[in-house]
Amino acid sequence: MQVKQPRFFEIDKENKDANLQELSHGLFSPQATLSPKYFYDEMGSVLFDAITLLPEYYPTRTELEIFVDHASEIHARFPKQATWVDLGAGNCQKAVQLFTHTMPATYVAVDISVDYLSHNLKDLQAKFAGINVVGVAMDFSNSLTFPEELQKQLTAEPLLALYLGSSLGNFNPTEALHFLQRVASLCKMGQPGSGLIIGIDLVKDPSTLERAYADDLGVTAAFNLNVLRRVNSLLGSDFDVRDWQHSARFNVPESRVEMHLQAKRKLAVNWHGQQRLFKQDETIHTENSYKWTIEKFTTQLHTSGFSNIRHWTDEKSHYALFWAS
Repeated sequence: MQVKQPRFFEIDKENKDANLQELSHGLFSPQATLSPKYFYDEMGSVLFDAITLLPEYYPTRTELEIFVDHASEIHARFPKQATWVDLGAGNCQKAVQLFTHTMPATYVAVDISVDYLSHNLKDLQAKFAGINVVGVAMDFSNSLTFPEELQKQLTAEPLLALYLGSSLGNFNPTEALHFLQRVASLCKMGQPGSGLIIGIDLVKDPSTLERAYADDLGVTAAFNLNVLRRVNSLLGSDFDVRDWQHSARFNVPESRVEMHLQAKRKLAVNWHGQQRLFKQDETIHTENSYKWTIEKFTTQLHTSGFSNIRHWTDEKSHYALFWAS
């Protein structure tokens, strides 16, 4: 008997020239930066999965707690026999945990980490043979344009877009607005009943926020430092991870947790005849994670083109799930 295989589309193949340009531009900026999309090679994806299990990192378990506590209300809004589009699917487990209440007809997992996504989808298709499993390897931060064959699938059934794990926090408010506008357009392509379920981390005391990004075991530090090895492989640079240390801080005026890599000493980084000098304690800004209030995010959804909006929170109001259609 032939084992059913998931379909797979690789939209954004590695563009070495684009990577070189983007990485060089970021490293030469007065405040050196690296895009968080470079975290997610196979090692980075595994490390992030480990982060979600840490006691300090509350978003993943709190999101699941909300799904469990409000299961009947939330799943009542999910369209039946729908195509699910899971943005930033990772290991797909956040979506799979919802299958016990509502089963999709087609599950489309979208992620930037090609090898990691492909491996997880093979296991998922073997476990759920009755679901059409599709993988799309793409950087969806700038575009939600799918191959024509898949685009037709998305218009044939109700569409449920999922963006879980508070990943929207990596976008600044303007970027988040543009992204949500693209998601709203995607949902409008689907049949009646289509909508979005999205997880959002809420503003809370800075100590809780900072500990979530600086755990005692140092897993988040390893995740952050791993980006330097990824940059070395893409850029041909000579970063030594031993020269850097992880730093996480809550920027109150910007309402965001910032992750940085801080130089332990004065040093130089070289690549392709270019060089960036770093002073001791100078940083590379690697990630933002914006935190929202219920009111501001509700307004953001309305501005993005959604109208029917509902939200649920945990008992401490640390986190929220929003439905929008």
